[in-house]
Amino acid sequence: MTRLRLADDEVLLVSATIAIKALLLLGGAAAYVWLGVHADGPLGVWNRWDAPHYLDIVVFGYRSVDAGDLVGPDGYRSVYPGDLPLYIVFYPLYPWLVAVVNSGIGSPLFSALVVSGLASLLVAPLLYRLVRADEDAGVALRAGLFLLIFPTAYFLHIGYTESLFLAVTLGSFLAARHDRWWLAGLLGGLAALSRINGLLLIPALAAEAATQWFEQPAGERRFRVRWLAIGLVAAGFGGYLALNLAVYGDPLHFLFVQRSHWDKSLALPWEGIDGVLGYFGAADLEDAFMYGFTELLFILVGVAGTVYAAFRFRPSWFVWMTGNMLLFASTAFVLSTPRYALVLFPIFVALARLAANRRVLAAVSLVSLCGLVYFAARFAAGVWAF
Repeated sequence: MTRLRLADDEVLLVSATIAIKALLLLGGAAAYVWLGVHADGPLGVWNRWDAPHYLDIVVFGYRSVDAGDLVGPDGYRSVYPGDLPLYIVFYPLYPWLVAVVNSGIGSPLFSALVVSGLASLLVAPLLYRLVRADEDAGVALRAGLFLLIFPTAYFLHIGYTESLFLAVTLGSFLAARHDRWWLAGLLGGLAALSRINGLLLIPALAAEAATQWFEQPAGERRFRVRWLAIGLVAAGFGGYLALNLAVYGDPLHFLFVQRSHWDKSLALPWEGIDGVLGYFGAADLEDAFMYGFTELLFILVGVAGTVYAAFRFRPSWFVWMTGNMLLFASTAFVLSTPRYALVLFPIFVALARLAANRRVLAAVSLVSLCGLVYFAARFAAGVWAF
């Protein structure tokens, strides 16, 4: 049975999470007060791009019609009046949880930070426990720390789904690893109710079940009824389809909205990557760097991690990496790969193995921390950062 008490290394990871969170929030407040960054208060510097969309869902719910004149409690108004019908592409588990907290707090933004903050405290310890099933404590600890200082790890602490999704996803992997399949399926269903790539837990968990089957002596191999719990992942996604049906009359309405408004449609992976390469010739150096170089860099990191996982990690990890990389690239407009890469947890384990050498540890830590400071500062300043 999975223990509830935190080991010393896990306490260290929780402490590191809190310290990084505090530094981010203090840095954002300093930018607001001393640098005059435009935002709705010190916490508002983190309420940008997708974050306000979640808050609109928290306050107004999913709607098929929005005349642009909605006013919530305490005079809350949408950042983009009239756009609520477009927000079905944002999966419901996160805003629903925030709405529950907000019912008691009465501040949508603070409630979002509470949900993200609590989930963020689970992420590194869960990764630690998952890695400890196969690696020594040093590798597990370094993997958790590398996750926390990843260049886009600031998304774990703000009003986005990253921390919640990672928590339930890692929890699902960990439960399956310890043969607790009904818990793995339940957490996988929550993941599929949080993000589209939660569905990738179906093949990943199936690969884990197959691995455990082959690990048994030949005479003891048999189908286990509890493996049917993997179907709960599909049930979670079914909840999202039911939401589409209830609000818009079409269970696949989100695909139409993604294509027509968010420029997201299926394409072959090399077509998506070709679009990224096209930005290298952009006249605007900012576009060339953010939409070209940075996107390609993190795609390459993901590909390298996938190849490494194929030979060095459990098949379920390789399936997870492969599915996510195909999902990231199989769109006509590849965007936000550096943020999406946060869910590629085997990358942190691979780096942790390599970082047994102190020079590698120092180099990886320095590069990652510099990236985290740079991209977090961009985001807080209101400049695009995934």
